[in-house]
Amino acid sequence: MCAMAPAAETVTGATMFTDIVGFTEYTALRGDDEALRLLALQEEIVREELPEGARVVKELGDGLLLWFPDAGAAVATAVRLQCRFEQASEELEAPLWVRIGVHYGRQTVRRGDVLGHDVNIASRVVGIAGPGEVVVSEATVAAAGPGLAGVCFEEIGPVFMKGLPEAVRLYRASE
Repeated sequence: MCAMAPAAETVTGATMFTDIVGFTEYTALRGDDEALRLLALQEEIVREELPEGARVVKELGDGLLLWFPDAGAAVATAVRLQCRFEQASEELEAPLWVRIGVHYGRQTVRRGDVLGHDVNIASRVVGIAGPGEVVVSEATVAAAGPGLAGVCFEEIGPVFMKGLPEAVRLYRASE
């Protein structure tokens, strides 16, 4: 018998990955309980900032996978998140350094998860971001449009990333 593939649909939107920088060392120095509190804080801040229609797809160790129907909302949220993480760091004895990567494109939704080539690109983009940075693809900037008030884009340039046959033009987004 041939197993039927689970139902899937194709959507267009922005995929965002967050990643806590230095989480392994933080866990080694402070223990699992403190690490769990840091993860809970990240998730709480993210959920408070999510616009309507956006969602946390899943937790990925010390990061999150999020999906947004709108590229502009994704970029604006990412920039707000970095401000919130910076504020939270002032109250902690250690910084909450999070890197964020965003890519806009097509995703396949299967059992609530998002996957596909454009999700893979977003997962590589987050690896380019440094602590406290938001890095977005050219496709994200184009889809966000010129009306993204208060956000500046600094071109990083075309970057070759593992597993991708072509370079992707990337930008740092900030206030």
